[in-house]
Amino acid sequence: MKKIFINVFIFLFITSNLNAHILHYKNFKKIEMEIFRNNELIGYNYYFFTRDKNITTVTNQIKFTVKLLGATIFEVEGYGEEKYNKNKLISYNSKTKQNKKEKFARLELDKINNKFIIKGSSYSGDAATDNIIGNWWNHKLLQADSQISPVSGSIKKQVIIFIAKEKIQLYGKNFETEHFKLKSKNADVPNDKKLNFDIWFDKKTGLILKIQYSRMGNWEYRLKNFE
Repeated sequence: MKKIFINVFIFLFITSNLNAHILHYKNFKKIEMEIFRNNELIGYNYYFFTRDKNITTVTNQIKFTVKLLGATIFEVEGYGEEKYNKNKLISYNSKTKQNKKEKFARLELDKINNKFIIKGSSYSGDAATDNIIGNWWNHKLLQADSQISPVSGSIKKQVIIFIAKEKIQLYGKNFETEHFKLKSKNADVPNDKKLNFDIWFDKKTGLILKIQYSRMGNWEYRLKNFE
């Protein structure tokens, strides 16, 4: 069961275009999401934005605990940092502790060869600069063909399907959203590793408001606050 929850976390932590339109977020200081499982609050996922001339740094903090019959069966705490020079990602670093297991991802831009060099707990090698790093702050995930796991550095191809325009309510506020489905491109991927997310996007703010995922329970990330 612990392995199942580890796979759940890795895919819940996914997404953002490495050549993202960072200027879309030039006025943001932070984005706060809460994490729910079976409609029970279990943790948080926060993003913080800082700027120094042409360099924008986006830091990610995540922590949650899953309990079963009062006992902790899965606990995650992680930290990540993306750095952009103007509109281009130049580095990414993360460390994540899942129960007693350490995971990591490190990425650097090779400017000469125009590619990313990745060293991670699941993959080490290079990647094209149009890949995705998985963090929910960036709406460019809805235009991406593939993603790099922010937890382990692995690369996965994806497809995005528009479902419908929908009205939703979060924390007492009403939103008009666009509902998308994010799925693995390869249908032969094992079920416990397939991407299968429902995502609600708000065009007015340019923010992802809600993400849903089901495996060994119903998971939701909900946007609670942003500045």
